[in-house]
Amino acid sequence: MNWDDTTDAEAAAERLVGAVADGEDQAVEAALRPKDLGEFIGQEKVREQLDLVLRAARARGATADHVLLSGAPGLGKTTLSMIIAAEMEAPIRITSGPAIQHAGDLAAILSSLQEGEVLFLDEIHRMSRPAEEMLYMAMEDFRVDVVVGKGPGATAIPLELPPFTLVGATTRAGLLPPPLRDRFGFTAHMEFYGPAELERVIHRSAGLLDVEIDATGAAEIAGRSRGTPRIANRLLRRVRDYAQVKADGLITQEIAAAALAVYEVDARGLDRLDRGVLEALLKLFGGGPVGLSTLAVAVGEERETVEEVAEPFLVREGLLARTPRGRVATPAAWAHLNLTPPRSQSSGNGQQDLFGA
Repeated sequence: MNWDDTTDAEAAAERLVGAVADGEDQAVEAALRPKDLGEFIGQEKVREQLDLVLRAARARGATADHVLLSGAPGLGKTTLSMIIAAEMEAPIRITSGPAIQHAGDLAAILSSLQEGEVLFLDEIHRMSRPAEEMLYMAMEDFRVDVVVGKGPGATAIPLELPPFTLVGATTRAGLLPPPLRDRFGFTAHMEFYGPAELERVIHRSAGLLDVEIDATGAAEIAGRSRGTPRIANRLLRRVRDYAQVKADGLITQEIAAAALAVYEVDARGLDRLDRGVLEALLKLFGGGPVGLSTLAVAVGEERETVEEVAEPFLVREGLLARTPRGRVATPAAWAHLNLTPPRSQSSGNGQQDLFGA
């Protein structure tokens, strides 16, 4: 698909239930981030495996292996990178793939690293190819070749690097070339959180933000947070505002539900865009199948916004299906919007409609 990743990132950042962090989120997250693995909630397997990697490295007196963290935005990849640096008692330097457009950019960063320092490279899959190829040697041999001059007179000057730990984060692990993936000593995939884990996240964040919340209020927010701690914390702040203005400051189930109704986030975590896609699919096209471009026109959004911002969650929730003939609503979508499906879709298991048998 020939379009810039930043387009859907900007669209996601404008949504209350978008997993991309804006400036306000980044400032708040800095205060809410756990400082060590013991404080980190969720991702049990990743925490256990990473703890072994870091403890073994400390016992050897060596730098930790390079770490690759993959998964959807908002699940804690940046937080884990900072925890890695804290556990190794090492400084951390943070940059991103889009910021490294030339091999010289990467060489300047690598040459200034201290021994044992952690280099966090966010969205590593968006790094330029020349910089990516330079990273191979830096990760494996702690050395880079700096080319001086041009043409036949160009010479490569080897530059030795101090041992360091690279922590790469990506939302699209499939876009990483195999030679780069193979150079990471530890690879972890971040999973979406369950409701119980999100409730723990919300209670912890509420304590740090000095917000009063009971168990029912935390459960209500957790159920609308799309399995993502970043969204849970953002919803918590908006519900806090509502509770302070409209109630006595205590967040209960009723207050949380009323607040999120104001912000158009329903009980399943769908917002205006999500429901707009489903309503168009159900009311205008009888549940589909319908082409993506046609559906986008009906919603009044760009094709890419529907495909990259709205669809992933709808598919994950089992409300929409992608088929060779187009997008199709599932029975759960009709039930969620309290609509009655056409007789042809309400009978059988749906195979007749999908394949025309």
